[in-house]
Amino acid sequence: QVQLVESGGGLVQAGGSLRLSCAASGRTFGSYAVGWFRQAPGKEREFVAAISFLGDNTYYDSVKGRFTISRDNAKNTVYLQMSSLKPEDTAVYYCAARSYRSSWRAGEYDYWGQGTQVTVSS
Repeated sequence: QVQLVESGGGLVQAGGSLRLSCAASGRTFGSYAVGWFRQAPGKEREFVAAISFLGDNTYYDSVKGRFTISRDNAKNTVYLQMSSLKPEDTAVYYCAARSYRSSWRAGEYDYWGQGTQVTVSS
């Protein structure tokens, strides 16, 4: 069982930066892939970025070059560094975990956090 807690969301102006954290419980966190997803009001949840248990990264096209996902297994934490934020990045951001390999499909993740709100003003 893995429990996930997101933090770091908030209100930022366009062009600004935020770093989201996803803190996980469990002694086997290093064997899990973690994905970040987001959901804006009235829209479906969409993939943002993911990192495999080996540290391989994948990104949604619209965030490439602006967002960076990383992990610190010693701290059981995955980070999402977001830069050059745009109003269209406004959403609730969720982290999710599954064993070993990352995926862009939300349905393939077994564990989810409660989400953290990111609001980017123009």
